[in-house]
Amino acid sequence: MRDVFTNPTVRDFLTSLADGDLNIATGLVWIVIATVLSMVGGAIGGMLLAGKDIGYSFSAMLGALFAPAGVIPAILLGLAILNLLTNY
Repeated sequence: MRDVFTNPTVRDFLTSLADGDLNIATGLVWIVIATVLSMVGGAIGGMLLAGKDIGYSFSAMLGALFAPAGVIPAILLGLAILNLLTNY
């Protein structure tokens, strides 16, 4: 495990991710992180809203599937705006 973090490529990637440097790799990582968090939030919201009516597991699955539909376009738009703002 120590070899992974001492690798110069991984160290540079983690540094650019922590610095807020936007490139293709960090943008994809932020999209994946946002998608996973939205799926967790959608599952919790689905369980709270419709858990008693259609079952907790089914409502969690539907919430987790429908939540990224609104989050992914918003994240892409936000990353594009941040990229434009850092260039000007």
